[in-house]
Amino acid sequence: MKKYKVTLTEQETQLLEEITRKGKRSAMIIRNAYILLNSNQGYGGKMQKDEDIACFLGITVRTVEKIREKFILEGFETALYGKESTREYKAKVDGDVEAHLIALSCSEPPKGYARWSLRLLSDKMVELKYIDNISHETVRTNFKKNELKPWREKGWLISPRNNSEFVAHMEHVLDVYKMPYNADFPVVCMDVSPKQLIKETRVALTMKPGKDKKVDFEYERCGVCNIFMANEPLAGKRYVQVRATKTKKDWAIFIRQLADNYYKGATKIKLVMDNLNTHGPSALYEVFEPEEAKRVWDRFDFVYTPKHGSWLNMAEIELNVLNRQCLSRRINNMETVKEEVEAWCNSRNNMNAKINWQFTTTQARVKLKTLYPKLRG
Repeated sequence: MKKYKVTLTEQETQLLEEITRKGKRSAMIIRNAYILLNSNQGYGGKMQKDEDIACFLGITVRTVEKIREKFILEGFETALYGKESTREYKAKVDGDVEAHLIALSCSEPPKGYARWSLRLLSDKMVELKYIDNISHETVRTNFKKNELKPWREKGWLISPRNNSEFVAHMEHVLDVYKMPYNADFPVVCMDVSPKQLIKETRVALTMKPGKDKKVDFEYERCGVCNIFMANEPLAGKRYVQVRATKTKKDWAIFIRQLADNYYKGATKIKLVMDNLNTHGPSALYEVFEPEEAKRVWDRFDFVYTPKHGSWLNMAEIELNVLNRQCLSRRINNMETVKEEVEAWCNSRNNMNAKINWQFTTTQARVKLKTLYPKLRG
């Protein structure tokens, strides 16, 4: 004879049947609902043995007995949903401690350490007497809340402050980007990017349903080729060449082809590019006869991005698209790179893919105000 008998009302039975049928509650609530339903001796009762219920649910008989006991001693709600905790938890990390932790994580790590770790921070917080004790897990959850990741860093070219040369070149580039489209005076951005030639040492396993493509960790280097990119953002056109080197000669030949083949009808081409020693009129005179060098030079108006300001070159954006869509894989020879890049270039040109440049001189003077020289009154 069972000591604690479950007798459900019609409403309680309907609620439990709905919970077990829909399965949208937690596993614990669904389990308790099933135990109560199958222990019921009241409305619509279908009482089963505790052993059968336990076997079906994969639990102990004692668990079934405890749910019946809770139903009698503490009521239907507690038996189904469990008892709410009455314990009060005091936050260990208050606003002051959190501020110290954030400031510490943004500072330089101690001597002998390249960067802060969670345990190093927790130990230092105690050492500095900001708190009596704190676990590395508490530090981790605080970082997650404040979106801090002191163990990570990004490589970045940081321009010096009060840099008049930087802002002068930057504003010149931004003025060029404001110009409306004009086929007689096209604005073209030019850049170069290397591509590692890599050979597989073992045949890759192709992707199958439910399984990713598998590539061996080992590979063989087969040299480097260089991608020369000329991108006309407002026209949605780009012209790409793959060359073995990126010398002054390569650059001179590339821009002559731009002038003679791709922009033959243009009066003058505004060419935006990085300020490198291979990119300039002198390179033309080192490669071509003086008459030819002057002819090619006269076709262009060179516009240079500032030093550490290559992000202002829209050709860099297009090269990133090329690398992401086409070249983010192992290719072992330059001929294949040429074929793949040509196919990608034709596809992008057919789509008339443009770059919608949004950064203006007005925005630069606000967001990059530290780069502008401070004038003395």
